[in-house]
Amino acid sequence: MNIEIANRLVNLRKSNNLSQEALAEKLGISRQAVSKWERAEASPDTDNLILLARLYGVSLDELLKTEDEIPAPKESAEYQEGSSNAGETYNGSDNSEYVNVGFGGVHVKDKDGSEVHVGWDGIHVDDKKSKDSVHIDKNGVYVNGQKYDKEWFTHHNHFPFSLMIVLVYVIVGVFFNAWHPAWLLFFLIPLWHSFVSAVKKRNMHIFAYPVLATLLFLCAGFFMYAWHPGWVIFLTIPIYYSLVAYIQNIRRENEYEEYRTPHSDNYTEE
Repeated sequence: MNIEIANRLVNLRKSNNLSQEALAEKLGISRQAVSKWERAEASPDTDNLILLARLYGVSLDELLKTEDEIPAPKESAEYQEGSSNAGETYNGSDNSEYVNVGFGGVHVKDKDGSEVHVGWDGIHVDDKKSKDSVHIDKNGVYVNGQKYDKEWFTHHNHFPFSLMIVLVYVIVGVFFNAWHPAWLLFFLIPLWHSFVSAVKKRNMHIFAYPVLATLLFLCAGFFMYAWHPGWVIFLTIPIYYSLVAYIQNIRRENEYEEYRTPHSDNYTEE
């Protein structure tokens, strides 16, 4: 740990009238761990940093600020040169190699001329090394010029939900530097497809409820620091499936009664 931060931890502890033992007890750790932090021999993990910031009434930035200069990445100059209104672009040392991210999609070109384009019109891959090409759009899936299943892209009324999530993730990551926790967006892909299938087949057992429970648990942990008691969300999984089974049984019984009643009337009339 940086010695400046270590000294700050000492001053904050003393200004809050806490001994190392008292602080360790509040954090649920050993006094030796606190001592190592304050001697810059070890660093608190993320959870303990958050607890320390809350305990001392400061932000994480205030807790961890330092005068040490942060080195700029080597490619920063080239990255800025490659920026354009269409999106963010990174040019490698070779002018033929670049990555362009914009609202039109993501376009990547390698030194050997291989290209990958992910956009609203589909996914296109041209591998110069293996001389293979893959094109996926509303017309179907083409591998090396041969057409395959069309349903992959046209599923759910031509709505490329997976592609939308990928584009949103890349845009949020590049423009807002929020790769984490934006990766949680990928949980929406199985949720969307399972929900559409469940509605279409009128069977909510198909819906990926455990995935939804996991997403809610992670959101509670990342955004509200409620890992506990957030885990209680997982207890709703058996409740959900029990409730779905109960509702389906009632529906089957009603359907059976509707089917049996007309037949009973016909039998009586005869």
